[in-house]
Amino acid sequence: MKTVMAIEDMQRRKDELKLSLKDLEKLSGVPAPTIQKIFSGTTANPRRATLIALAGVLAEDRYPYEASSVGAVREDPAHPKVIFDRQGTYTIEDYFALPEDIRAELIDGVFYLMANPSADHQLAAGEVYYQVRDFINRNGGNCLPMIAPFGVQLDEDDRTMVEPDLIILCERNRLRRRQYFGAPDFVLEVLSPSNRRHDLVRKLVKYEAAGVREYWILDPMKEKVTVYLFGEETDIMQYDFDTPIPIGIYDGKCTIDLQGLKELLHEIEE
Repeated sequence: MKTVMAIEDMQRRKDELKLSLKDLEKLSGVPAPTIQKIFSGTTANPRRATLIALAGVLAEDRYPYEASSVGAVREDPAHPKVIFDRQGTYTIEDYFALPEDIRAELIDGVFYLMANPSADHQLAAGEVYYQVRDFINRNGGNCLPMIAPFGVQLDEDDRTMVEPDLIILCERNRLRRRQYFGAPDFVLEVLSPSNRRHDLVRKLVKYEAAGVREYWILDPMKEKVTVYLFGEETDIMQYDFDTPIPIGIYDGKCTIDLQGLKELLHEIEE
C-alpha cells in the first residue's frame, strides 16, 4: 500500500492549483465540510480512504490541470483534420456518425478524442478481463464482462457515450447491439499519459453520478490500482500489483492477481 500524501502538502497543492473546497469535493468525492475539518486539524485522525481520495486529486505527480480547465477538450495530434466546432451540443447521433478511424467519447455534448492504446494498456485490460471471465464461468454467474471498444450510454440520454476499457454488466436487459444503456456495475480504466486527467477526474465524477457501483483505475507505469466503491459513503483503496485485489461487487469472492502482468510489463521494451 502506498503512503498517503501529508496533509500539509495537500493544503499547499490546493493553493497552487487555486482549488476551492467545492472544487475538491467535486473532484475527490469527499464532502467539503470533511475536507475543511481535516485541513483545520479538527479531525485528528482522518480515514485513510479519505486521504487517498484527496491525494488522488492533489498529488504532485498526477497529470497537471487547472480547476478552470476540467471541462477542456483534449486535442490529439494524430487527428489534426478533426475539428469539433459545436462542443457542448453534440449528440449520440453525431457519435455514431464519426468516421471509423476516429475514436472519441462523448460527455455532456463534448467530444474527447482517444489515442491508440499501448501494449501496456491492452495487456492490463486483457488480464483483468480474462480473470473476471474465468471467475464468472466457474461460478455460473449471470453478469457479462466486456472489453473496449464498446459504447456505454452512461446517463441514459443522448449527450453521453463513453468507452470504458472494461465493464461488468449485471443487468443484461440493458445490453443493445451497439451500446449498453445505463451505468455498468463495474468499470475499469487503464491509465496512459494521454488520458490521466480524463480518467482520474472527469470520468470519475461521471461514473459516480451515473450510479456505477465500482470503479477501478489501473496504472501500469506505477503498478498500482485505485478502487472506488461508490455508495452512501464512497470507499477508496489503493493496491499494488503484488497484492490480490478483491472485486467489491462480488463481495471479495473474485480477486484479481496482477503479479504475472507485472512480470510481463517488465519485459516490454520502449
